[in-house]
Amino acid sequence: MEALVDPVRRMVVSQLVRKGEDMSCGTFEAPVSISTLTHHFNVLREAGVIRQYYVGVTKMNTLRAEEMQERFPGLLLAVIAACAAETGSDVDREVERRP
Repeated sequence: MEALVDPVRRMVVSQLVRKGEDMSCGTFEAPVSISTLTHHFNVLREAGVIRQYYVGVTKMNTLRAEEMQERFPGLLLAVIAACAAETGSDVDREVERRP
């Protein structure tokens, strides 16, 4: 759960939920440098929140939503709601797109 304390990492998780599909590292919108964003990806991966894999030379990111729901029921929805509140987006629309 400590991996989700940082607002940039919550933003990454929220973007994966909103998109509803795997995303390459270069497609995330974040207020930090590429090297700092790479650090955040590493923290999320090591915590088991995301899985990373390569498609050719592109590193892809996928949210481990099912595993998180099994281990921490309701946590992912709470994180999405917190991120939506921080950014002023519509949490109901985000949650509907992803189980």
